[in-house]
Amino acid sequence: MSVAVLLLLGLGLLEAEGRRSRCFFNRTQEYCECYNLTEDTVGSIIQCLPATVVEFRGGDVEKYIGFPIGDLTPSAIETLDSLVIEKIIIGDVLVPEILLARVLRFFSYTHVQELAFDSCIFQGTGDWSDMDGQNLPIVSLSFHNVTSAPLTGHEQAFSSLSSWLQTLEELAVTSSHVTSLPCAIGRVFSALHSLNLAQNSLRDGSLASAFCQGAFPQLQELSLCHNNLSSYHSVCEAVKLLPELQHLDLSHNKLMADPSSPCQWPASLRLFNLSSTGLDEVPTPLPPSLQVLDMSHNHLHAVDISLSSLKKLFLNQNLLQAVPSIRNYPMLDTLHLDNNSISELPRDEVKLLGHLQDVAVADNPFSCSCSGAGGLQALAARGHLGQGWPGDYRCQSPAEYQGWLVAQVPVSVLRCDPAALVAPLCVALALLAVAGA
Repeated sequence: MSVAVLLLLGLGLLEAEGRRSRCFFNRTQEYCECYNLTEDTVGSIIQCLPATVVEFRGGDVEKYIGFPIGDLTPSAIETLDSLVIEKIIIGDVLVPEILLARVLRFFSYTHVQELAFDSCIFQGTGDWSDMDGQNLPIVSLSFHNVTSAPLTGHEQAFSSLSSWLQTLEELAVTSSHVTSLPCAIGRVFSALHSLNLAQNSLRDGSLASAFCQGAFPQLQELSLCHNNLSSYHSVCEAVKLLPELQHLDLSHNKLMADPSSPCQWPASLRLFNLSSTGLDEVPTPLPPSLQVLDMSHNHLHAVDISLSSLKKLFLNQNLLQAVPSIRNYPMLDTLHLDNNSISELPRDEVKLLGHLQDVAVADNPFSCSCSGAGGLQALAARGHLGQGWPGDYRCQSPAEYQGWLVAQVPVSVLRCDPAALVAPLCVALALLAVAGA
């Protein structure tokens, strides 16, 4: 292979003494890892030819900034086209943007669909003019723990890359200290379906410009978890212009809801993750057509909402003392209530819970009265209690059963409902008396 092809694949020719320096191919997983390739060990890259995923770690590519990279020869193009590589991971390198801009266009000769940068530093400014009108097969692009100049001011680079970015379907920029996303950039990603901005430094004020009119028109999945968001309603206002949004993850933000501030969520929203957001009450309004709602790991004392389309509700790790009324969720098939303060399941609710496919109530302080233990045992007998039964279902009271597994508590008719036996016995005795007379 030519040096240009190697630069394209790995950006990773590194002179490194005393360190692991070669490629290793896992035939079972079709995965090839290359570490700190040197001039002497670069030949081991031939092992990666049958791989579908190639990972390059380590690299000092600054010395190749001045390397002349012209158009590829027909044989080099044929070599790239013959590769079966679908994903390339580049990690732990300093990437001069001027070099990346010159090399990226050669990806058009490959079948690479996913490109990922992990723990990289992007340096300088590249001349992206060669990418004008250039299409690439890459549909998934991710950056994790990367350092680069702020996105503001780089609109021209995105304009040169627009022919490719307009076809990109998945984009992830995580753990990279992102504080803002300019409006013009969002408008370039006209076909993007999934955007992951988790573990960054986004605040409420930066969302309005990021999701401005015309930005991300096809976006279906958006993750904003682990950021610095604080206002439930500010987020609502920011994403209301995303007409196709179906999945929104706001978990691990410290949110506060202001009931006096109305907002309208996208009507398309189906899955909403509000777990670990510090909420002590259910915020309103909720998206009206939700099918999955996750409010686990919060401080909720009660849940009194009605969502006719809801199918899955996750309320584990809260402070609930009672089971929310299942009548408010006629389509519900999954309910998780683990790690709350629920002592007993009411008989009426047990009957309704029995219609669900997946019920989890583990690690609650159960009162093992006849009705309490009997209800759980009945659910388990029907196969409706999910993971945790029976080991994570223990009695808190009464004292005689404290620490017992709920499954072991006797709930015989004689112990729990003696009247049910006394009445028929009395009738039988009376009939015998009449017959004897």
